[in-house]
Amino acid sequence: MMAKLNPVHGIALAILAAPLVAGCAPAGDAGPGAAALTPKQAETLDKQLAGKVPGKPEKCLPSFRTTDTIRVSDNILLYRASGNLVYRNDLKGSCPGLARDSDIMVIRQFGSSTCSGDFFHLVDRSSGIRGPTCVLGEFVPYRKPAGDEG
Repeated sequence: MMAKLNPVHGIALAILAAPLVAGCAPAGDAGPGAAALTPKQAETLDKQLAGKVPGKPEKCLPSFRTTDTIRVSDNILLYRASGNLVYRNDLKGSCPGLARDSDIMVIRQFGSSTCSGDFFHLVDRSSGIRGPTCVLGEFVPYRKPAGDEG
């Protein structure tokens, strides 16, 4: 037997679900340069990748290889492995609020690697309220060329 949905309940359900659905929807292409960066974000990206050249994208990044995660924008994360190696991750869609760098990132990791397609969500540091769910893209290594000590 199927229960009928009261129209008032249907409207309430739609109102409650709208923010959840909007948080999951990608906001445009997540490719390099897809979303305009603020001057401060562009400066951060330039500073971290200065003097480094991009390599072949990798599907997974072993957790032990990075020492720092840098939030550049709502679409771009950097994972610093050393002064000579930084991995750029262009998310598969926008992650509203990621750039604020105030929420806690909770990554759903299976095994010892973080991989393209893995989900993470943001949690408000003050209230503990869970924010949007976001999806990692491929990890592009940026390395200083061999013999470049600068």
